[in-house]
Amino acid sequence: MFCTSQHEPEFELPRSRARLTSTFLVLLLFAGAQFGRAQSVLTLYSFQGAPDGATPFAFLAGDRVGNLYGTTYAGGSNDMGTVFKLDAAGTETILHSFSGSDGLQPLGGLVRDSANNLYGTTWIGGTFGQGTIFKMDSPGNFSVLYSFSGPDGAQPTGNVIRDSEGNLYGTTTIGGAHDLGTVYKLDPAGNETVLHSFIGLDGNSPFAGLIRDSVGNFYGTTIVGGPNGLGTVFKIDAAGNETVLHGFGGADGANVLGAVVRDAKGNFYGTTEFGGDFGNGTVFRIDTSGQLTVLHSFADTPDGLNPYTGLAWGPDGYLYGTTELGGAFGQGTLFKINPVTGEESVYSFSNGQEGANPAARLTRDLAGNLYGVTINGGTGTYGTVFRVLP
Repeated sequence: MFCTSQHEPEFELPRSRARLTSTFLVLLLFAGAQFGRAQSVLTLYSFQGAPDGATPFAFLAGDRVGNLYGTTYAGGSNDMGTVFKLDAAGTETILHSFSGSDGLQPLGGLVRDSANNLYGTTWIGGTFGQGTIFKMDSPGNFSVLYSFSGPDGAQPTGNVIRDSEGNLYGTTTIGGAHDLGTVYKLDPAGNETVLHSFIGLDGNSPFAGLIRDSVGNFYGTTIVGGPNGLGTVFKIDAAGNETVLHGFGGADGANVLGAVVRDAKGNFYGTTEFGGDFGNGTVFRIDTSGQLTVLHSFADTPDGLNPYTGLAWGPDGYLYGTTELGGAFGQGTLFKINPVTGEESVYSFSNGQEGANPAARLTRDLAGNLYGVTINGGTGTYGTVFRVLP
């Protein structure tokens, strides 16, 4: 069964990861009053475009022996995106290069089951050109589990989540009964069910994946739609009934592209790409009564703008996230924020070897380390995989 607590890390890091040599790592100290002297970033890999992939948009998955798994939007042998593995020594292996009929341009992250099978989505491609759900088994065999056609959903950009029975759940940005996006279920036999088709007032264009609680409720976000047309946080209960938990109005944020996370008390946290005091995006909290609080409004410099993705819990109880743009060098930021007070500290990417323009949420391991990707920069200028040290 997948994790329902957002405090739980996703995979275990072996001690050997800490012994990576300088051949594969670039140590970059956080400067001055940003994260502080103890914080640093390790660049684990720089993409070269072909044949290894380019422009990773999605969060990483990991296993208990220190391997990282992810997708790239472009690059690979056909320049249509890849599924890749990065081992503990910093060696990258292409597990699959997309060709179109099997999907292309994956934007969502991968999910791993206990047998080390990986599951993901592609934004377009497949039999009908509307995107796919795929599986990469532990021996390395790739298969398309489902191709979207439109009425059943189209163009999935978020990740899937998996339950204990092997069912997969996710969202599509368009398609469904009103062509405004769906929430779907795919059973182990490959049968797809639309759990909800958005109509506009309840949200429009869900970009991110879902989270699920212990009693089977799903929670997600939409980019636009809702009562003010600027995006929503929604809930779908086990019976398929949808409720808008919050409709954004601009001052409190606008346009949600990332998933929400929960704390142990049931509060939700997330980011909006736009809106807030400066129009550059926000970090928000929704408490159990439905009250939304803006924890932070981005101002471009020095804290960044346009947080494209959601948040991850750090081992220190802070929330960590990224902005695609802004910061001291205009290339995006890595930030941490106090979930109660909103106090924030920031590291700015400089488009050097550490990369530029991070656009995926961070992934946490059992040792408390956080991992992420940038879509540009690095030695090959096609993006990087990086690690944040505690």
